[in-house]
Order: sequence, then structure tokens, then C-alpha cells
Amino acid sequence: MAEEKIRNIIRILDTDIEGNVIMEKGLRKIKGVGFSFSNAICNIFDYDKRKKIGTLNDKDLKQIEELIKNPKDKLPKWMLNRRRDIYTGEDMHLTSTNLKLSKEFDIKNMKKTKSYKGMRHAQGLPVRGQRTKGHFRKGKSVGVSKKVKKGKKS
Repeated sequence: MAEEKIRNIIRILDTDIEGNVIMEKGLRKIKGVGFSFSNAICNIFDYDKRKKIGTLNDKDLKQIEELIKNPKDKLPKWMLNRRRDIYTGEDMHLTSTNLKLSKEFDIKNMKKTKSYKGMRHAQGLPVRGQRTKGHFRKGKSVGVSKKVKKGKKS
């Protein structure tokens, strides 16, 4: 049996992935692709999940990239990460910089409308109802600070 050549670095959707990582872990390095999404990709194309990602050829990489860009055709609706978009109303799956930008715009929109979550984001407090007495104190002044008297030097 001939050994398959493993490429050192694979590039999928502007993300560099080491070639000696197994398939399901390697796909999760792409921002916007999680465990269930990478598992679904492996099942659709019938890839071995324990296979090294560096063994894929260019044709396979193109297929994976196309599926990640347009998953609506082959994957169920609940697997997409942006269902019923606020602005367009359609279902889509965002990755890499598009995902980061949409998250930033959503937070800015919450701050602009002064919703509860937006106000918590603006104040740097936890947004999802966590307790704040003992945690979330990092970076804020805690305790009493004394003023330094001006004028006389002792």
C-alpha cells in the first residue's frame, strides 16, 4: 500500500490549517464551523473523520469550500448560524470576517437601540444574567482610593 503524501498546510476560506490534524478537528479551525457542521461535512462527502486533512486533494478542498459557502442546499436549516437575518430576513451561514462583522454590527445595533443587552455591553458587564458580586471585577477599580493632598510636602 502506497503512503499518501500529506501537505503541511491546507488553506480553506482564508484559514490556514495544519496538514497533520484530523479532518473533524481541522475543519473546526475555520471560524463559523463547529463540531456538528464539520461532522456533517464529513458525512456528506463520506470522508473518514480520523483521516489527516493534509491528504485531501484540490478537488476535495473545493467541494468542502463550496459546501461551507452555500450549505442551504445540502444541510438542514437549523444547522445554519444566522437564521432569519435581521436586515434581509433570509437564512445564511456566515464564516470568518463576515461572521465577525455581523456580530459587531449586532452589538452596535443593540447599543444604539439601548436595549438591556446593549446597555450591559456598553458598561462592560455580563450580558446573560450571570452574578456579578464576586466575578467580572477585572479591570475596574475596586475598593477605596485616597486623594493625594496638594500643597504641603512633608
